[in-house]
Amino acid sequence: MKYLVVIFLLFASAATFAQSHNERPVVQFTGVVHNADSASVIVPYVTITNASSHNQVNLSNYKGYFSFVAHEQDTLRFTCVGYGPVAVVIPANLSGKSYTLQVGLIPQIINLPAFHVFPWATTDEFRKDFLAIKLADDDLEIARKNISKATLSALYNTLPRDAQEIQSANAQSMHTSILNSHSLTPNPLLNPLAWGSLIKQISDADSK
Repeated sequence: MKYLVVIFLLFASAATFAQSHNERPVVQFTGVVHNADSASVIVPYVTITNASSHNQVNLSNYKGYFSFVAHEQDTLRFTCVGYGPVAVVIPANLSGKSYTLQVGLIPQIINLPAFHVFPWATTDEFRKDFLAIKLADDDLEIARKNISKATLSALYNTLPRDAQEIQSANAQSMHTSILNSHSLTPNPLLNPLAWGSLIKQISDADSK
């Protein structure tokens, strides 16, 4: 008999709560969600949970605007990623059937713990890669390689002549021309030393 009385009281209290909830006036809840630090910055796609109505969920649009039906004295929770949650209670005894509100969300920074990623599965693989590592050359070794004879010779054979070299060659040619302007220019065909050098070059080429 006691159990029947307890069950009856539970049903009665539930019916009383439902009746009191339904007796609250219906309100068209409308508003805009913005950044609390700057009212001109709109916060889009905010989740609005009605904690007083079985956690019914609504969502604001891309402009932060929302509009849905609620009851007076309902507790609404505004949540969005990157912002702290804000709870709003619709006041009672409103003059009209609508309630408009601007909700400001405070930006919230969440520091996540550091996470280190290692490319080695075991310590043996790390030890093997560490022993086989090749250290990069320091500045002195890099400079020594850049001014080596082989490097300079390769650059001389591959790089084109710049304007300064061409100007120096032209100046040397003009200087030689001015020196020989009042004298006979030597003919290399009549120079026995030039013929000897030519024959030697031809013989060296045949031997190779």
